[in-house]
Amino acid sequence: MILSGKTIKQLQEKKTLAIEPFRPEYIQPASLDLCLGEEFLLLDARDTSVLSFGKEANYHRIIAEDSTFLLAPHTFALATTVECIRLPQFITAFVEGRSSVGRLGLFIQNAGWVDPGFEGQITLELYNANAFPIELKVGNRICQLVFQQVDQVGDKYAGKYLHQKGATKSKLHLDKN
Repeated sequence: MILSGKTIKQLQEKKTLAIEPFRPEYIQPASLDLCLGEEFLLLDARDTSVLSFGKEANYHRIIAEDSTFLLAPHTFALATTVECIRLPQFITAFVEGRSSVGRLGLFIQNAGWVDPGFEGQITLELYNANAFPIELKVGNRICQLVFQQVDQVGDKYAGKYLHQKGATKSKLHLDKN
């Protein structure tokens, strides 16, 4: 069952769900809008000739100057949300791009899934599908979280991205295959 905006607000008020900072005006009928943070990661083209699942990728960190970041055409970047979230064990969330943002050619390529029990900021995978840059402003609404109740409480989330802060690089190389 997807949670309504009213339920999201009630869970936040009861401190069952934690979103900091919380802006009630960003509650939608069945989601909550989140804002773009100031930190971005770009794959380092100087040190990277091939990406591999088994090797750590090299990134360089950029802090948006004057609260603005220009995402070059056909470029991929990691970004972060302003908000830090904490989900209880019985709620999961999906990260979705906002329609208005997507209509400008900015794709939010997030893996899309936030496990029950997750705590931290959300890392977003952004892709500019245009032939010209997109100006991104820190603090603008960039994506939305859609919350859903799970059928039963599972194991506590202990994944490699628990408590992440800022744009967090891929940790795929840590997987045991």
